[in-house]
Amino acid sequence: MVEIDLLASVEMLAKLTSDELDQLSVSAEQRKLRRGDTLFVEGDISSELFVVVSGRIAIAKRSGDGRESVIALMERGDLFGEMPLFDSQGRSAQARALEPSQVVTIPYTALREVYESRPDLLWGVTEMLTQRLRVLDEALADSMFLDVTGRTAKRLLELAGDAEEFSLPVTQEELAGMVGASRERVNKAIASFIRLGWIEQQERRYRIVDREQLERRAI
Repeated sequence: MVEIDLLASVEMLAKLTSDELDQLSVSAEQRKLRRGDTLFVEGDISSELFVVVSGRIAIAKRSGDGRESVIALMERGDLFGEMPLFDSQGRSAQARALEPSQVVTIPYTALREVYESRPDLLWGVTEMLTQRLRVLDEALADSMFLDVTGRTAKRLLELAGDAEEFSLPVTQEELAGMVGASRERVNKAIASFIRLGWIEQQERRYRIVDREQLERRAI
């Protein structure tokens, strides 16, 4: 059974009426994923978008030589896979489960019916896409103006959120993909933070000791 409250909390769907949400839920399905399962790869023909119910989904791009860059992490309530709904092209990236996860799939046809009957809802879509462009602008600026150590500090702070202690939800290789650098360089940056006393690490668990210094290094 698809959670109506979850759908209502999704930014792109937040302004739908209860009847419209019910209409979507009828055609929506839930899908369980194991760690490493791939929902789609770049270029796939698409007919549905996804909402995360639980777990984490990595949105990633691969270079011609096989290197991976993780461009986004999707968690509960996050929506992804919406772009082909509007441009009818293939997938622009790969989506892969980083841990056991569950997603809701919503067919494009069901959403088109809603938007065609109430085109004013597309302002909400425009707002969501604009916010994603802002995130991409910031990521591009990071790649231009921050070195690997600075980008590593910023990604660790993003993964920690407000918590001082946190578990790394990705592998070292996946973290390197988020930073946009080799695993060796990212590990070297983390080792420098530990040496300076800014963080402590025990396997995949981290504790931020000096958030102020880490934040300074991330700008």
